[in-house]
Amino acid sequence: MKIKELMSHPAVTCLSSDSLDIPARLMWEYDCGAVPVVNDDGRLAGVVTDRDICMAAYTQGRPLHTIPVASAMAKHPVATHGNDTIEAAEVLMRDNQIRRVPVLDDNGRPVGVLSMNDLARLAVRAKRSEVDRTVVQTLAATCQPRGHAIHPHEDAALVTTAH
Repeated sequence: MKIKELMSHPAVTCLSSDSLDIPARLMWEYDCGAVPVVNDDGRLAGVVTDRDICMAAYTQGRPLHTIPVASAMAKHPVATHGNDTIEAAEVLMRDNQIRRVPVLDDNGRPVGVLSMNDLARLAVRAKRSEVDRTVVQTLAATCQPRGHAIHPHEDAALVTTAH
């Protein structure tokens, strides 16, 4: 199956020059957790997630309308193309531990997004054991802790795995 058959489209995007309130509003209105960020030519420049927005607001202590998207976005996004296979996208998602991947046209412009939700819906529809196993492997890989962190409310001497 090709990505273009499963992805959510069209892509809902924002500009790297926008402030963070713009992608936050788009995420609310379109019920999504990531927005591809484009440059003035409409080409993919980054990706901003709901977590990126929350962490920028928390660490900078400023309102979203005063924080530029460019300061919070992932500047080297992983992306795929509509004619790539679902399996290729799953490998990208597993290897990079990402839950959503922008889908680009031949000019590098976002046309959609493939998410873990799309893969889960495919698994439910397919009801094939191989698809189920692949989705479960992808979910498990993208949800692996990336490192260790000290939780602020625990004893500083205790190091726990981040979630």
